[in-house]
Amino acid sequence: MAGRPLQSFEVSRTEQLTPHMVRVVLGSSHFDTFAPSKFTDSYVKLAFVPDGVDVAALPRPLTLDSFADLPPEKKPSVRTMTVRDVDVDAGELTVDIVVHGEHGIAGAWAASAQPGQPIYLMGPGGAYTPDPAADWHLLAGDESALPAIATALEALPPNAVGKAFIEVAGQQDEIPLTAPENVEVSWVYRGGR
Repeated sequence: MAGRPLQSFEVSRTEQLTPHMVRVVLGSSHFDTFAPSKFTDSYVKLAFVPDGVDVAALPRPLTLDSFADLPPEKKPSVRTMTVRDVDVDAGELTVDIVVHGEHGIAGAWAASAQPGQPIYLMGPGGAYTPDPAADWHLLAGDESALPAIATALEALPPNAVGKAFIEVAGQQDEIPLTAPENVEVSWVYRGGR
């Protein structure tokens, strides 16, 4: 991972999807170097560079190794995020990020992200796409898995059969999902139902 190139993106816009999830759309003028993944669990690794780090002065090509000589508090924190959407024509990448109040690096960043704010990422990666020939599908996860589940549901063929179980804090954290008619989506509320 350390030697993988960090690609420069910036926040294009954000949208509060639920009280605990923010959609962040990232754009880049160098999007042609980003090769979108065809997997429904496609992910990128966001590198949160601390304030005050002169990224332009770091060794090139820019990788996590470029930060090796900096003190620990100046090294980026890396978090893995599922890609919700890629718009190659617009040069944009969308990630939905769970916000746990002020806790956590990615959620706090997403809650306060502003257009033009820089972010660095590695990727994409991924390995899973639903088998369209499968007799039955089961998808399950909490809100952190919701972007991957949503993308997988959209990739299922119209004749797919199955169930999806998604655990969230409460009804306020449900989002509209597109699924084939015979795939039942069940929202499970944490601590109840």
